Amino acid sequence: MFLESLASAFPHHSYTQPECHDFSSETLAFRELSSRGQGIISRVLTGDSGIAKRHFCTGEPAAMFDASAQELNEYFERQAPKLSVEALGKALAKTGLNPSELDALLICTCTGYLCPGVTSHVAEQMGMRPDLYMQDIVGLGCGAAIPTMRAAQGYLAANPGKRVATVAVEVCSAALFVNEDPGVLISLCLFGDGASAAIWSDQPGENKWQAGLFDTLHIPEEREKIRFVNGEGKLQNKLHRTVPELAAGAVESLWKNRPASAAAPDQILAHTGGRDVIDAIESRMSGENWSLAETRRVLSDYGNCSSPCVLLALEERLAQHDNDSRYWLTSFGAGFAAHSCEMWR
Repeated sequence: MFLESLASAFPHHSYTQPECHDFSSETLAFRELSSRGQGIISRVLTGDSGIAKRHFCTGEPAAMFDASAQELNEYFERQAPKLSVEALGKALAKTGLNPSELDALLICTCTGYLCPGVTSHVAEQMGMRPDLYMQDIVGLGCGAAIPTMRAAQGYLAANPGKRVATVAVEVCSAALFVNEDPGVLISLCLFGDGASAAIWSDQPGENKWQAGLFDTLHIPEEREKIRFVNGEGKLQNKLHRTVPELAAGAVESLWKNRPASAAAPDQILAHTGGRDVIDAIESRMSGENWSLAETRRVLSDYGNCSSPCVLLALEERLAQHDNDSRYWLTSFGAGFAAHSCEMWR
């Protein structure tokens, strides 16, 4: 499977962490928290989180704290297709293709649920063919982009000569939830909105990047450490304090499972997770002397956007390093599951 183009999209509204602290502290949800809960939010938003700013689809993010489950779902239905269309439109523009020339559209998300899915809305808004193959991938959390790429590879293997688009889109501001759980409070200080779209084919070409060597590690006994649960009809993120080490251990296991014949990559590109997650991965991989520079830059510029993040790191790397020949990508999240693949040229 060969990468034809890659592009991202973010809402126009962005906020620094201190600005997030200012509007959060004015909400009724914040005022109703205990002093301990308020302190957790204040420490994360005013401390060294590794995040400079985050993007939200709304110009009134404080209102999302008190929005009903119905309002949040309607907000997701408006914004997820909008971000997807913008990202996919940019990716298509890089190739010179029209939306009608795509044969398949695969979209992953975990911050909202629609039936029919986001693909239906995007296909309609972009004027795609009525025989377009559509697949919505939900429930894989922050790690979903790489399994979605793997599904695209399978589609192309079964349908030679076709073109497929993948989109990872998350409206994390539709999943804001506030209670006294430290994991919930830390989560609302980390996540932002964004989308990443890619066009793939089975056609090799000069200097094209090829994707393959997909791998997955599923640890269901750790499921309760990181997942969405229903909180009063809203999405409530569970985030255990051991997640950084859990993620780092899973990434290390996938790394050790690489084929012995595979060449060493020029860079590891990982899902952001958060500052502590990146620190833990770098510590586990210290023997390999890896520094997740692009992953840290994505975290700084956008926060944790969930599933798009690993592709944002890839886009960042591709824009600045013309001489690279191989990357190892890894993403992880709900399940608990971690995923990897390699890209080379």
